[in-house]
Amino acid sequence: MAQKQNSRLNSYLKLILFIGITAILIFAAKHFNIQGLLQSGLIWVKNLGWLAPIGFMVIYNLATIFFIPGSILTLGGGVLFGVFWGSVYVFIAATFGATFAFLIGRYLSRDWVYRLLEKYPKFQAINRAVTRQGWKIVLLTRLSPIFPFNLLNYAFGVTQVSLNDYVLGSIGMIPGTVMYVYIGSLAGNIAMIGTDAQPTNLTVQWAIQIIGFIATVALVVYVTRIARNALEEEV
Repeated sequence: MAQKQNSRLNSYLKLILFIGITAILIFAAKHFNIQGLLQSGLIWVKNLGWLAPIGFMVIYNLATIFFIPGSILTLGGGVLFGVFWGSVYVFIAATFGATFAFLIGRYLSRDWVYRLLEKYPKFQAINRAVTRQGWKIVLLTRLSPIFPFNLLNYAFGVTQVSLNDYVLGSIGMIPGTVMYVYIGSLAGNIAMIGTDAQPTNLTVQWAIQIIGFIATVALVVYVTRIARNALEEEV
């Protein structure tokens, strides 16, 4: 009994720690001059020579883990490396950063979530059903613009989605990545990133928004169907 209580206490402490760190990072990201810091980081990367891709991916990884919006860095990838290599480096960095965040979420708060689900068998059934289609769910959420990227990384960590499915579903980031990198390449100057003077391409933006809208609708319909089937199986 004492061992069980200690285990439960440790789970709650992990959850409190996770929520506290998350709140601090989100507050810091919103109230500090993050854009200026990221632009300075991109200038530093530019001066690294052949080590620039590694430096860029390290910064992108840290930004992903610490809830710092990655749009500035993604645009910067286009400025520094062009469309092709910028897309490659951003995708690799975003995938690794998302995976690290996924693992942090899994090992800091998963036990608490499992204990919570034990009280609700129907939610357990839905969770298991969604897990069987894990990579498809991750893929659709990556395509949809309404789900915050950084928060989603941690959220998937507390589900039963396997690491392999999570990484596989990350290919859904490719369209958005290419779009932002391409727009960044139009700027040609790090100082223009994120400002009103930054060039853009409305056709590309509309195309990605349409893809995102379709993915959002597909996700809602798909998850609803999975949940309904899971509940019917329980009955």
